[in-house]
Amino acid sequence: MKRIFAVLVLLFSLFTCPARAEGEFTTDVDVTYSVKESGITEVTNKIILTNVFSNLYATSYTIILDSINPKNILGYDTNGPLVVETTTNESKTIIAIKFNDAVVGKDKSRNFWISFEESSFAIRTGEVWEISIPRLSENTTFNNYYVNLLIPEKLGQEAYISPLPREKFKYNGYVHYKFNKTDVTKTGITAGFGEFQVFSFTLNYHLENPLTHEALTEITLPPDTAFQRVYYTNLVPKPTDIKVDLDGNWIATYTLKSRERVDVVASGNVQIFSPLRAFLTPSQESLNASLKTDEYWQSDNPEIIKLAKELKTPKAIYDFVSTKLKYDFQRVQPNVERFGALKALQYENNAICMEFTDLFIALSRAAGIPAREVNGFAYTENPDIQPLSLVNDVLHAWPEYFDSEKSAWIPIDPTWGSTTGGVDYFNKLDLRHFSFVMHGQNSKFPYAAGSYKLGTNPQKDVFVSFGELPKERNTKLLLNAKLSGWIPLVSNKLEFEIINNGPTAIYNLTPKVYFDKTEVNTNTTINNLLPFSSYKSSIDIPFSFLATKTPDTVKVLVQDQEITIKTTKKEILIYNLLFVFIVTISIIVTILFRLKKWKLTKIGQAFRVFIHSGKAKPESTSENR
Repeated sequence: MKRIFAVLVLLFSLFTCPARAEGEFTTDVDVTYSVKESGITEVTNKIILTNVFSNLYATSYTIILDSINPKNILGYDTNGPLVVETTTNESKTIIAIKFNDAVVGKDKSRNFWISFEESSFAIRTGEVWEISIPRLSENTTFNNYYVNLLIPEKLGQEAYISPLPREKFKYNGYVHYKFNKTDVTKTGITAGFGEFQVFSFTLNYHLENPLTHEALTEITLPPDTAFQRVYYTNLVPKPTDIKVDLDGNWIATYTLKSRERVDVVASGNVQIFSPLRAFLTPSQESLNASLKTDEYWQSDNPEIIKLAKELKTPKAIYDFVSTKLKYDFQRVQPNVERFGALKALQYENNAICMEFTDLFIALSRAAGIPAREVNGFAYTENPDIQPLSLVNDVLHAWPEYFDSEKSAWIPIDPTWGSTTGGVDYFNKLDLRHFSFVMHGQNSKFPYAAGSYKLGTNPQKDVFVSFGELPKERNTKLLLNAKLSGWIPLVSNKLEFEIINNGPTAIYNLTPKVYFDKTEVNTNTTINNLLPFSSYKSSIDIPFSFLATKTPDTVKVLVQDQEITIKTTKKEILIYNLLFVFIVTISIIVTILFRLKKWKLTKIGQAFRVFIHSGKAKPESTSENR
């Protein structure tokens, strides 16, 4: 790790033999790190050395730099150049300055400068310039120590910086950041400049159905989060379905025939942001699930609970985990045992990224803070100080905790916070972490990309490199609609489907439906429409007498897509009129029939009366005779 160690001063005594001591002087240092557009950093140390005693003066001054490779080293004071001697010892560079004259007398001061150039303090990774200023060794005895960081405005906007500067201003084409001794002793300075980072990726998934009948199998695709946006350029073959689970993972479902093997290839680009962007707020159900105890997150254990009560906050838990556990490079191997939180405490010197993550999650949950695990890709140039522990395609694990004030999951990396010697991976995570899968409900499932392998000699399936945003970044939806269930004299339906063919997910989508020119309140909001997925819905078209309430057209509008369907209003009107005609005729026929029946009945009655009265008269005459 890069550090600036204690300063050694060679003394000369006016009354005794030469001596070597630091407490005989007070030292004030003002160091400026001026980053150039080329990435070269010019480092200038302005040093004020003040005598504490009248009988001692300094003859030379030494700085020890660890893991720093300085070039063009210069030493000078107000009178001109000073003699510079440079030696190296393994990773250390020792710079010794010899003074040309003596500054004698108590409280007398000497002003001088040591400057050099260094190419590793500013590194361009993809779309981002990353700045890493070494921390000051805690063993130093400076009276005052100030750091000035100068960044060209042309390097891009500030993405993150930690710790926060004491002062910030712009001058002469540079952004100036000022820090003091306290700021740079614990962690050094890390910063990123640029709007975002971009990675290109290709992920292979090997699926097999060993059963004798058709079966469903699932894979996880890298999802959108508050810190990343994914652009899919290809997904072959297309899944049967794709949905979001409770943790925000994108789950693609494939239907496999009996004994069938399928290789799925997902490719695209991911945009990594800092700070967080506006994103969906996690549901309360998701947060509650991220508070439960689990196989590797024993948040109900008395030892874990006791520690959580002492630590209380995410920052305190992060500091505890990153300093308590020590990374064990010997354990980075296939099928390594996962300790979990409790065993991580017992074997604190044998941790890898899983143990750092599990312990943070267990302590956070015990403290009432929702926390979860992330598996994914993390770009590193030096695995010795930024190790990757998940052997399957060399993935990494890190935790997230839920910040209620920001209403977002905040990623941190206690593993790298430990292995880098204190670089701050809590306040601002870098732009190198690409999330594949989140584990909140379960400490093991679902599996991350790179874990879907077949056979005893699995090949590499995760390919990630720096990239550029795709030219096509806007999703154009496809809208289909049709009438269905048309039956005369009853309501029918308009069925519509919204298809997202990629490359990105669409959020909070509200389809609008119009009956003629009047908008219909459907109370429909699509929370998310993922790439290569679709949304289906239907709406009843009202039936009314003589089609008075039936629209001529129904229009569906989604984003810039719209489709207009002509309804069966004319047919409904015709059927209405036909119905009325049939009913009217039926009534008339019924009336006529009943009238005719009534008339026939009357005629029949009259005829019977006539016949009856004709038979009665002869009988009466006979009697009279």
